[in-house]
Amino acid sequence: MLKNRNQLPPLDYLVAFESAASQESFSAAGNDLNISESAISRKIRLLEDHYGCALFTRGHRSIKITARGRQLLAAISPALVQLVNASQDLVNINARHTVTVAATNSAATLWLMPRMQEFNQSNDRINIALVSSDNDEKCLAEDMDLTILRGEGEWANYRSEFLFGETVFPVCSPNFLKEKIEIGHLDALSRHPLIEVSSEHTEWLNWRTWLLQKGLADLLIKQSIVVNTYPLAIQAALDGFGIALGWKTLVDRHLDSGHLVRPWPDVSVKTKSGYYLLVPQNRKAFAERDVVEDWLISL
Repeated sequence: MLKNRNQLPPLDYLVAFESAASQESFSAAGNDLNISESAISRKIRLLEDHYGCALFTRGHRSIKITARGRQLLAAISPALVQLVNASQDLVNINARHTVTVAATNSAATLWLMPRMQEFNQSNDRINIALVSSDNDEKCLAEDMDLTILRGEGEWANYRSEFLFGETVFPVCSPNFLKEKIEIGHLDALSRHPLIEVSSEHTEWLNWRTWLLQKGLADLLIKQSIVVNTYPLAIQAALDGFGIALGWKTLVDRHLDSGHLVRPWPDVSVKTKSGYYLLVPQNRKAFAERDVVEDWLISL
């Protein structure tokens, strides 16, 4: 237990003295500590009163540390450094660090969000700030620590890590399948409402390009609903609006639970694209980002 506490002056007096003595300037100390020069002068005067000796010789526009002042500076400087380090260590131990992850709406909503609780339970000092957007420019902004995008693995100034591929097939709700779909050849799709996504990304598969891949380019199709994000298309399928295109991995959770089914289980289109984790090469790595990166790749 600490003895003779009454011998200690207030800590802010010692901090003001250390700054002024190190720089031999009350003005510089004020700038350093973001307080006025007169406040520095007052704290040091009170410290001198506490010790009963002069710590500085004051000139017209200058100060000079005294022998007693040098003795005090040599004694308290290591102690203040040790105290700052101990405080910083404790703050670091208990602080929660944020890693910003940007992802397409589909990857963020259908793939990453359902797994976030698992990460939070195992990493109580790292926050993932999730940004969801189908705008590539926003996802690749400088304030994003990690990004998940669809493509073929090449992005300038980024190291890309493959997460999962792109296999696409029709999906619908079990009730829709039971009540409305006549299972048979794929041309049955012309007799049922299809859920479409309107997107600026023309390279993404839609119903027309998917049917083209299956040799059914001339099939007349109708749409029951058009939405602007893929998660909305899946929600529409869950709600029984019609048949949507399901991206494997993104809809696996709904297939496993039975909330979605595949009317044609053996029919799919596999592309050369996939979803990648992008790590910026021109920004300094940090431990928390590495933890999140490793976790995402492990999924």
